[in-house]
Order: sequence, then structure tokens, then C-alpha cells
Amino acid sequence: MFKSQKQNYGNDSLSTLEEKDKVRLRPGVIFGSDGVEGCQHTLTEIVGNSRDEASAGYGDLIEVTRFKDKSIEVKDRGRGIPIEYNPKENKYNWEIVFTILYGGGKYDNNSSDSNYQYSIGLNGLGTAATQFSSEYMDVTVLRDGHKYQLHFSKGDNVTDSVEGYIKSKCNYDYTGTFIKWKPDLDVFNSIDIPLEFFQNTLKRQAIVNKGTTFKLYDEESNQFFEYVYEDGIVDYVKENNENKGFTDIKYYDIETKGKDREDKPEYKLKLEMAFCFNNEKNLLEYYHNSSYLEYGGAPDKAIKAAFIYAIDHALKERNLYKKNEKKITFTDIEDSLILISNSFSTITSYENQTKKAITNKFIQQAMTDFLKEKLEIYFIENKLDTDKILEQILVNKRSREKAEKTRIDVRKKLSKNVDNISNRVKKFVDCRTKDRSKRELFIVEGDSALGSTKMGRDAEFQGIMPVRGKILNCLKSDYEKIFKNDIIVDLLKVLGCGVELQSKHKDLDTFDIGKLNWNKIIICTDADVDGFQIRTLILTMLYTLTPSLIEEGYVYIAESPLYEITDNKENTYFAFNEQEKKQIIKNIKGKHHIQRSKGLGENEADMMWETTMNPLTRRLIQVTPTDAQATKDAFELFLGDNLQGRKEYIAQYGHEYIDVSDVV
Repeated sequence: MFKSQKQNYGNDSLSTLEEKDKVRLRPGVIFGSDGVEGCQHTLTEIVGNSRDEASAGYGDLIEVTRFKDKSIEVKDRGRGIPIEYNPKENKYNWEIVFTILYGGGKYDNNSSDSNYQYSIGLNGLGTAATQFSSEYMDVTVLRDGHKYQLHFSKGDNVTDSVEGYIKSKCNYDYTGTFIKWKPDLDVFNSIDIPLEFFQNTLKRQAIVNKGTTFKLYDEESNQFFEYVYEDGIVDYVKENNENKGFTDIKYYDIETKGKDREDKPEYKLKLEMAFCFNNEKNLLEYYHNSSYLEYGGAPDKAIKAAFIYAIDHALKERNLYKKNEKKITFTDIEDSLILISNSFSTITSYENQTKKAITNKFIQQAMTDFLKEKLEIYFIENKLDTDKILEQILVNKRSREKAEKTRIDVRKKLSKNVDNISNRVKKFVDCRTKDRSKRELFIVEGDSALGSTKMGRDAEFQGIMPVRGKILNCLKSDYEKIFKNDIIVDLLKVLGCGVELQSKHKDLDTFDIGKLNWNKIIICTDADVDGFQIRTLILTMLYTLTPSLIEEGYVYIAESPLYEITDNKENTYFAFNEQEKKQIIKNIKGKHHIQRSKGLGENEADMMWETTMNPLTRRLIQVTPTDAQATKDAFELFLGDNLQGRKEYIAQYGHEYIDVSDVV
């Protein structure tokens, strides 16, 4: 039997952590992470306390500053945190708030005389945990005709005073609390909270606290931001609707009471939600007691259940399902839904201190029942809107199902490993190395080019994939037609990375750039009209099915020489353009012979190696669209359905593409 070498595990081996060490040594337990994500939560906690004051009716302005040195300040115009001695607790209030975990004034939320019936903070953790995790924290409180000041360092009160605070008489225009702190790098791995997080946090608080103004100053960029939504979530839905919605915005609210279980206390619930349907944008956000619920929890389950029930019921009533058609899913609804849910309760069960989901059973059931009823009435009273909604959801559903079928078909076609790909793809010639950082794939036109490139290549790292005939124009074909095309399917098999389906549903993509079998994909075609067309069609295929390969710089064009120039000593030179041709002729200074370069299939192996395949002498053009939209427009103009635009372009610029050069 194994025995530990240490035999001193006894009654004196166990220990506990001091309050501050519970945070400083184990920040992930309180903040969910010891990285920047946990550090960000300190901002959420302090802003949340100021918001609780505003929500209770004390102060409608909260100001936040992000300093260059990564310190943060939050100022509110609330009642000011009580600081002085608390005889009931036999300690100072500043101790309760700033140095004791699970200490605060929000434990009686469910009573009628509570100071904070619908507060973000419930556990009494946030302020103390933020203080403990800070390099320093400076606190100023204005209340009761006085100014109170405290200074903390590394979790300890270091204020030069017996009471732990400095108190002085003060004339002020408003009461409030100012807290400035710097998250400690001894606690968090990173304290570099991005500006975007400040912006998102304050904007979200403004959305669900109508009429409260949140101001942000960023010292680093010297920028000011202000967030206020006078009509709360309705204004936010309007902001996102962008006049593209096909229904009016609906707003519902309710106040009720209930229990999570029969033996649990009854509590209050306030609920509001606003939504509309939009063809081009979708958004779903949940808030509870002003906390943004990233994972939703009870509200998410309620919204999904109510919408699926009501819309499925309406579709069945109108006989809009096809025979044996599957029932809608919430994905089909969400694709066209903009909805914001904002709820408040006097008792809340969060999954954890980071407050990203709530679990209250009563809230879930109350929301489900309330929304089912409202949607049923809405569908009865708004027939035109309902017809539009049901039609669009069926379009979404059938589009999703088609995309899912396409994904399954694509995976079946492309599912085999690359190990035996040479045996499965006709005429594909693999290279020897399996090191993806060295492998190069040459996509060439026709069998003749296959022969010359195969003979001229370095078989260690260069593979050849011949394209037989003209490839399908992927911009003018649907997925069903595209994936019946053997040339395209074979090329995708050789690439190995799957396909980026153009769909709202990113989870349907089979694409994984990590599975790409090549470091370079080189399109190699003749320098003539047919070659240019094949090159363009291959690029269009890659742009349509695997755009990330272009964006990430994996795609190249092999530049072929236009001219072979031979002098009287039988030395051969290659010119890739007119200017090079003139310079070579000038350098020869004697008799010479010029001919258009042969097609790839007619070239000798050593010429193919020297001009096209040798990394030291070849010329590659990397396909890197600097303007994705411009590239998209160009592809669609030349190869899409814009016939009139194409005619106008040819009429205006066609003469620039006519080859009028003389051949000597």
C-alpha cells in the first residue's frame, strides 16, 4: 500500500482564510476568473450599487472615469453610504460595507419598507470584494452635512484616523458616494479592462433604468460618452429596428407575486418586455434587476417556450404547415425577432456572483404564462402583422432545414481523411511531406498542364490538382447544384478545410481552417482568355465557399510569362509584361526571336520549374482583398446576375482590355 512521506496531517493542519485573503488569494471564486474577465466584474459591482440608489429614487446621474493607469472612479448622487458606528452590529458601517463579505443593506429586499426592493446587489459581496482586490481604494461620501473620506491599500484600511475615516463639515449641492480604485495585479492576471466593456456596461444600465444618465470619460483617448434612454427598453428596440421591421413595436408589463416553492416566501415580480419582428436584424437580451443576463436562465426558457407555443398554435390553426412538416424551433423565430426582457424581483436566485443567469421557478412560469396570453391576443387583434410573422418564420424554418440538409450532404461528400485522398480524387497528385507549413497545391487547367507541372514540380512539397473543363460559376448557382459538381467537390476534398455556408446559422458551417491541408493554394492557368476565365471561376468558387482562405492570405496566382525571347546564342529569356520585353530586347542588342509563351501543357519541365514553380524564381501574386465589399461587388458585377451593370461596364471600360500589342 502506498504511504505518503508526510505523516504530519493532524488536528493542527487545517486553517481558514482571513476575509481579504478569501478574495486576494482566490479571486476566481468571487469574480468568476482571476483574469481580466474577473477584473471587469469590479466595475459591474460598483456601478450596480450606484444604480441601486438611482432606482430607489436617489440621483439620476452616474459618472464613470477610466484612467490611463487602469484605475477607475464611479460617482453617484445617491444618499451616500452610511459610514459611522452601528450600535446594532457593534461595529462601524464602513467595516460592514468595505471589509466584510456578506455585509450590507440589501438583505431585507422582500419587506415593504426595504431600502432596496429591486437591487442588483443581494449578497453584500461586491463592494468589499472590490476593495479587497484593489491596489488601493479611495472613498468619499457626502451625507448628513459632512464629507467622509477613507483610504484602503491592499485590502486594509490605512486612513489616518482612529475611527477609520476622516469626517469634516461640508456644504454640498447633492449627497452621494465617490469610489476610486485600481484593480491589483497581485490579484488579477490583467487589469487592462477595454474601453468597450465600460461602454457596454453603462449602455446596458441606461437601457433598463429609464431616465437615468450614465456618463463615461476615458482619460486614455480623451473621449466622453453619454447613455440615457428616456423610454428604456422601447427606445432600445427602436434603435435596433432601424426602420426595417415589418411589425410595430409591442410593449407589455406586469406586476405580480408568487413563490418558487410552496414552503418558500412569496415575493414581488415586475416584468416588462418590448419586441418587434425584423427581416434584417435579430437581437435577444435579458436583464434582471438591471443585471445583463448573458446566459438568461429563467427568462430565456420562458421567452422560448411562450413564442414556440403561440406561433406553432397559430400556424396549425391556419393550416400553414405542409403535410408531415416538422414543427418550428425557436431558432426560426429568433432569426427575425428583436426582443428585450427586463424583470425585477425582491427575491432573486442567481447562478453565481457574476449574475449571468437566474434560476427562479416562479419567474420562469409567470413570464411564460403572461407572454403566452399576450401573444394569443396579439395574433387575434393584428391579423396583417400575424400573417407577415408566420410567413417569415416559415421562410426561416425552411431555409434552416435546407441549410442543415446541405451541411449533412457536404459532410458526407467531404468526410474522408486526406491519407488516401490520392486514391479518391481522380488525377490529383499529392506531395510527400505531411508538414502543412510546407505543402503547396497547384490548381492547373487540364490534363496537359498536369503533365508538365507534374514533371517540373518538387514532389517533396508540391501537389497538383487539375481542373477538367470550365468550373461552375458558384455565384449563379445554388448549393444543391454546386455540390453535385464533381470538379468542385474534388477540389474541396483536396483542400480539406470544409465549406463556409452563407447562412445565418454559423453552427451549420463545416469550415475549419485548422484542417486546411496546404500552406499555399496556387492557381496556375494559361495567360490567355480561356486561362483567365478559368482562373476567375476558381477564385469565385473560393470566394463563395471558402472566403477565409482569401482573407487569411492562403490563395495565390502563379504569374506565367507572356513572351519567350531567344537571342542568337540560343539563350532564352522570359518576359512577364511589355516593359520587361522591351528591356530584354534592349539588353540583347542583337538578333533575337520573340514568341508568345506556350500554354502550360506545351512547356518543358525545366521551364515550368524555372518560371512557375521554383520558389526562388517564380512570381506569385497573393490574393488579399483589402476591401471585402469592393471585391464582392466586382465578383457580382462580372459573374453575378447584374446583366445591365455588366453591359454598362463593358461599354465604358472594355477597350482597356483589348490586346493590341505587336508580336515580333
